[in-house]
Amino acid sequence: MTIRVVLADDQALLRGMIRLLIDNTPGMEVVGEAANGADAVALAREHRADVVLMDIRMPEVDGLEATRMLTSDEYLCDVKVLILTTFEVDEYVAEAIRAGASGFIGKGADPADLVGAIETVAAGESLLSTAATRALMERFRHLSEPIGNRRPEQMELLTPRERETLTLVARGLTNNEISARLQLSPHTVKTHVNRTMAKLGVSDRAQLVVIAYESGLVRPGQL
Repeated sequence: MTIRVVLADDQALLRGMIRLLIDNTPGMEVVGEAANGADAVALAREHRADVVLMDIRMPEVDGLEATRMLTSDEYLCDVKVLILTTFEVDEYVAEAIRAGASGFIGKGADPADLVGAIETVAAGESLLSTAATRALMERFRHLSEPIGNRRPEQMELLTPRERETLTLVARGLTNNEISARLQLSPHTVKTHVNRTMAKLGVSDRAQLVVIAYESGLVRPGQL
């Protein structure tokens, strides 16, 4: 099955380069290009896109607002948003996650990494680049006080192992790294992560990071 991609960026040259990459990747095709967020939403609707590769800074409607428009529209609920931007800073990362983006990757990424990111979010998984993950953690690390106790009832549903896994996810470890740390198989770690997401009512690892800090499970400065 071909992954249908909409490119949303106000730089025509960059769109052309990315389109060349995607159209020459087996199993992918660009079905539309947009220079602003409003057009990106319209093209995603028209072509039933699987993934919108979304810049943040665009005229008229920016990428964050366009992401909110996509994720709040029931007709477009299956469209995944992969944020592609130069600005991997904490306020953008956190806001992109809250808006419902499935992934966040920098414009300096290698072509193979970009293709892999598109495949990842199209498959329904989430993805944060290393820089984006660090930026998200920095946002919480520099707070002087704990944020509070978010969703205490759901947090109490977690087993000790799930809480331990959540803590390591919040510290930026991959499943393989968690597997080595806890001496568990990668499959078992993935199961713990998936069950934790289900109990907390979230759909990706990025939201787990936010909840871990907001609930006080991981404290600012505690890495």
